[in-house]
Amino acid sequence: MAHRQHQISTPDATQTRRIASRLPASLMASVASGLLLGACSWIPGSHLVGISETAAPAGGSIGTVVADEPQAALVGHDVLARGGNAADAAIATALALGVTLPSRASYGGGGACLISRPGEAAQSISFLPRPGTSKGADRPAGTPASFRGLYLMQLHYGTVEFNDLIAPALNLASTGITVSRALATDLAAVRTALLADESARAIFGRGEVNTLAAGDSLAQPRLAGFLERIRVAGVGDLYNGALADVYVTAAQKAGGGLNDDDMRQTLPVQTDALTTHQGGINAAFLAPPADGGLGAAIRYTTGASAQGAVAAWRASGNTTLAAAQAALDSGRSGSGNLPSLPASTSFVVTDHSGMAVACALSENNLFGTGRIAGSTGVVLSASPARTPQPLLSAAILRDQRSLRAVIAASGQNEAADAVGDAARAAAHDAPIPHEGAGRINAIVCHGDDSCRGVTDPRAAGLAAGTTNDSTH
Repeated sequence: MAHRQHQISTPDATQTRRIASRLPASLMASVASGLLLGACSWIPGSHLVGISETAAPAGGSIGTVVADEPQAALVGHDVLARGGNAADAAIATALALGVTLPSRASYGGGGACLISRPGEAAQSISFLPRPGTSKGADRPAGTPASFRGLYLMQLHYGTVEFNDLIAPALNLASTGITVSRALATDLAAVRTALLADESARAIFGRGEVNTLAAGDSLAQPRLAGFLERIRVAGVGDLYNGALADVYVTAAQKAGGGLNDDDMRQTLPVQTDALTTHQGGINAAFLAPPADGGLGAAIRYTTGASAQGAVAAWRASGNTTLAAAQAALDSGRSGSGNLPSLPASTSFVVTDHSGMAVACALSENNLFGTGRIAGSTGVVLSASPARTPQPLLSAAILRDQRSLRAVIAASGQNEAADAVGDAARAAAHDAPIPHEGAGRINAIVCHGDDSCRGVTDPRAAGLAAGTTNDSTH
């Protein structure tokens, strides 16, 4: 089997430098400028400039979004309702999560997405933070990988301008969100450490000794300024432009140890997905470097421990897609133990055309380093050199006629086992299990026009399904 793999740098880098050179010095020095916030105030809460109000099909299902954080799920739902496809909705959901769930999906982190269209080979896009290489960092950080990964997805699969997909997240950061149960739970879990950082306390604190609680309001004007800067100057500005310099300087002051070369070398990787065929169902899984996909695939095909399979894979030193596919094809499960793994979050999206996207995001630690990249308002991810790799896991199942299931999970060490078990259940038309520490977000279909979202009843997520005249 031939496998395609390539890396890209953001194609608008040269243009970004030209734009940045024309921006006023005050804007280059601080992305939180009040002028920026004034410039973005025209964006209405739900309007997406690049999407036609009449683009949606005349009847039937428009699609479904399932995510751990309800406000982000509704952003993706709105993109589908206004005619965007599943990739557009997934990008908008991920960007919204950077505002509504910065504990797990900060722009300082990364993740992986699985994308499938009818009649085409499923693709896996990994966008993982790189470790900072500057010495002397007291709280080593990882590079911000999400924007380049999401930009690559939009380039290959999206129908809406990337800047228009930034607009809902920018609006949420500027006008404020309601703290969800998911975010409040994460804030409570790291309260003492988070409040120890002055910048983090200014954003997430509720007085001197408490963090924000569910139902509180949270506006993030500096993060809004950061998003507006990317919307104006382009994604490339964050990696090899003036915004990269701002981010690196802020990360160094926060003890993160990043430099300009670290930012430039932060590149997404797109490959064919891991695949297996049994019982008339074609199943695709995230591919390395997102090795939770391999664990989930082995769990799905053999019933063996996904954790054990990933532990054996990491111990082997193999890193290639071909080696992972060979391990899956051979049925070798392996054994071993994984250390305590970082927190993550997941979401899944489908649209009316049968496209499906499943993503998992992480900062390599809950709230990353627990520090903020200065005036950008971005939570810095933890360095992958100091923490074990998160178990990013997702699967998409199709039969000969239609989509069967789209699955992703969080749950640290048990995420991959949860995806494998959910895929086995979906393949046999059984209910999706919700057991153990794994937290499943799924869309289960009986024909592409009959899909329903499934979120873990023990969590606080939302499944938003859309027709032309209703949401359920």
